[in-house]
Amino acid sequence: MRILVTGGAGFIGSCFVRSVLGPQARECAVVPEAVTVLDALTYAGDRRNLAPVAADRRLAFVHGDIRDGELVRRLVDGHDAVVHFAAESHVDRSIVSGADFVSTNVLGTQTLLEAVRSRPSTTFLHVSTDEVYGSVAHGSWSEAEPLRPNSPYAASKASSDLLALAYHRTHGMDVRITRCSNNYGPYQFPEKVVPLFTTRLLEGGPVPLYGDGENVRDWLHVEDHCRALMLVLAGGRAGRVYNVGGGTELTNRQLTERILAACGAGWDRVEHVADRAGHDLRYSVDSGRIRSELGWAPRHGFDAGLARTVAWYRENRSWWQPHLVGGTRT
Repeated sequence: MRILVTGGAGFIGSCFVRSVLGPQARECAVVPEAVTVLDALTYAGDRRNLAPVAADRRLAFVHGDIRDGELVRRLVDGHDAVVHFAAESHVDRSIVSGADFVSTNVLGTQTLLEAVRSRPSTTFLHVSTDEVYGSVAHGSWSEAEPLRPNSPYAASKASSDLLALAYHRTHGMDVRITRCSNNYGPYQFPEKVVPLFTTRLLEGGPVPLYGDGENVRDWLHVEDHCRALMLVLAGGRAGRVYNVGGGTELTNRQLTERILAACGAGWDRVEHVADRAGHDLRYSVDSGRIRSELGWAPRHGFDAGLARTVAWYRENRSWWQPHLVGGTRT
């Protein structure tokens, strides 16, 4: 199998590349002959994320944009599968300005789909988010739920999901979609909550907690997510959506307490800040389909996974400190 990975120098995409080129890929029945990473290397893309597999002769890197139709068509022609991570993904940035989110997440996905349409044997695995369902007060969303996104980011991802499903239904393309809960783990850009809080605490600074801290998220280790993606790539069904949840629901206050403990810090390091605009109260997805159809289950317990993540940031300051400018994050 020859795999094109868009956004493969980002947090989740690079973990997928490291995983698919590692021994765990065979466990998931994925045996890549070649892996090509296409990444625009915007602020959150970093080629250092691929350093552990840089010497693998199966890996090639292309610096480019998924909105470049000619480049995308040329790359797709040489591959059997496209695994699509490339996206603008930070909710706060989408609230400030949504233009890049619509351009990359919607138009970029459409550009890829058009390129894949000319190759009916190519699988298109679209990596999405639980945020497309919107907030749920009780229970968990199944894949059959209608999409009710509330942030510009979530709306752009929901739009790309619907485009992908439309290309499947209209053109018979092998499109598969995954919707994951909040990821954490090594190599995550320090704007998301776990690395943001961890790096600030390691620097001796305070951490910002939105509102009353009662917003609930489900946490999924990035390696568990990537194993799910390999299983969907190997054995998923065309036109199918698969929820991927970690099974650890925490309020933001509970998450903050755990990060403080992992960093050896106290509650005096927490600053309460005004809540995010349109902040969804709770996300929760039902992962029964991927568990029953493909035998997936998370392997990383949250507390152990968080401890290893904090240790990674403590031991890899040279990776994240260049992202800090004058004490603030770019």
